[in-house]
Amino acid sequence: MKIYLIAGELSGDKLGASLMQGLKALYPGEIDFNGVGGPLMEAEGLDSQFPMQELSVMGIAEVLPKYFHLKRRIRECAEAVQALQPDVLITIDSPDFCLRVAKLVKAATNIRTVHYVAPSVWAWRPGRASKMAKHIDQVLALLPFEPPYMEAAGMRCDFVGHPVVSEPVASNVEAEEFRAAQGLGDAPLALILPGSRESEVTRLLPIFVSAMKALQEARPDLRFVLPTTTPVAEMVRSAVADMAEPPVVLDPTGQNLDVYAAQKRAAFKAADVALAASGTVSLELAAAETPMVIAYDVSPISRVIFKRMLKIDTVTLANLITDTRIVPEHLAENCTVENIVPSVLDVLEKPETQLQVVRDTMAKLGKGGEDPGLRAAKAVLDGLGM
Repeated sequence: MKIYLIAGELSGDKLGASLMQGLKALYPGEIDFNGVGGPLMEAEGLDSQFPMQELSVMGIAEVLPKYFHLKRRIRECAEAVQALQPDVLITIDSPDFCLRVAKLVKAATNIRTVHYVAPSVWAWRPGRASKMAKHIDQVLALLPFEPPYMEAAGMRCDFVGHPVVSEPVASNVEAEEFRAAQGLGDAPLALILPGSRESEVTRLLPIFVSAMKALQEARPDLRFVLPTTTPVAEMVRSAVADMAEPPVVLDPTGQNLDVYAAQKRAAFKAADVALAASGTVSLELAAAETPMVIAYDVSPISRVIFKRMLKIDTVTLANLITDTRIVPEHLAENCTVENIVPSVLDVLEKPETQLQVVRDTMAKLGKGGEDPGLRAAKAVLDGLGM
């Protein structure tokens, strides 16, 4: 069986790798994986057509300078799919890129198309579902309330669960060992997570670093840990170099991926509070039962557009899934040091207010059930009549 997959960012790479594992476990024959993905998908046997990080841009102002390059990559991917003639094209998140590839493929062939991660039509641009249905046969949804939106537009949609529910969480012992190894002792610890995409880290890091400096002044005993990714590691180190007490920077460069992942999980569990960019990282924090403050900003142009089109009053998934507004968030023009610092200090003083919310979040996402990657693989194979 031949499968062409496309992932455009780190979270998609994780989903793709887990799906590939599930497919290999369930399908009795040999599978030829082609497409675009990151190191995790490559480790599972994907031959990536070009580096995945080329696609990791977000926001209108960030995309515009790379428009023609991305347009060429869309065409190249569609041509590669048509040449390969796979049994199925599986696109993973990154809808602005992936769905354009699927559209070109469907215009020229009858290859089955599956999109993994339903677009947030419940949050903004609800018309996307009907447009998507013209070139997507099946959707794999991460959230339990998403299938009706996709099915109403005419697509098959399977709720496969969110991968966070089956990912390992560090133990208290591992958290203590992490503290000891990093020389953190019993000091209060703040986890700083300015995102994974280079474009968002570039925008958020100056704000987060200024917030760290202000927090250090307010709480001299507070220590910081900042997990990073290889493409932005040097940027992060440079930004925090002049801090009175620089954070512990966790850098995967040159490390075994499993070792780094375990170190990062231990940091999540060891932290007393987290300041994080909006996104799925809030669910990773919920899984570790780490109280959090969410902050995010985009370009001024993107701010105006998103404000007009957004249909919900919170973007934090823990708030949405539990229908609460317990997790504080500071978005767009409210993403300022003056707003962030008091929120972090408040959560640090009263962490118990978020405990029930994060536990309810995990329960609603199906914690303890079948692995989402395996469920996704079953749905794909069922859609192929296998």
